Amino acid sequence: MTERALWPDGVARLAADDRFGAWVEQVGPVTTSVVSGLDPFAYLVRAVVFQQLAGAAARTIHGRVEEVLGGRVTPEAVGAADPTALRGAGLSASKLKAIVDLAEKVRSGEVCLDEAELEALDDEAVVSRLTKVWGIGRWTAQMFLIFRLGRPDVWPADDLGVRSGWARIHGCDRPPSAELQKSADHLAPWRSAAAWYCWRALDVADPPGA
Repeated sequence: MTERALWPDGVARLAADDRFGAWVEQVGPVTTSVVSGLDPFAYLVRAVVFQQLAGAAARTIHGRVEEVLGGRVTPEAVGAADPTALRGAGLSASKLKAIVDLAEKVRSGEVCLDEAELEALDDEAVVSRLTKVWGIGRWTAQMFLIFRLGRPDVWPADDLGVRSGWARIHGCDRPPSAELQKSADHLAPWRSAAAWYCWRALDVADPPGA
């Protein structure tokens, strides 16, 4: 795992914002842990494993899945693997179905995960492509955009953490997704950074000015 800084211009924009500015000063620049060497397919497998799980448990299961696949997280390795062994690694039935469907669609060419091609697509086109896979919804696709492709203007308004962090930063009740979808329009084209600060706001014990 390595740390990298993202969107310095976005951080500067948020630092000047009436609400986000104090949080930027307290939390510091946007950084993210990047899993070194993971291609888009392996990254998505990891994202499926991590859905709705705490980090330690997800890391353990992911490690076991890698062992079952012989250390090669590829569509071909998933296709050749014993489903019972993958279930035994700790995958739920739904996560196994998602990973198998992803592998099948990549092998058939229905879902292309070529890095250069993904980079050339706009955000919504990437979401549309990834959500063809059973079990990969808009949220997972948005996390892929933010943390794998580094897209700067993704706004996951349905994310509970973003909604809760927004409420803490703004001193208001947690907004419904539909309301929050429009509330950050003024922060474009840096809404990925805004989402990151919303998540971090939930980790801060003492908010700015407390």
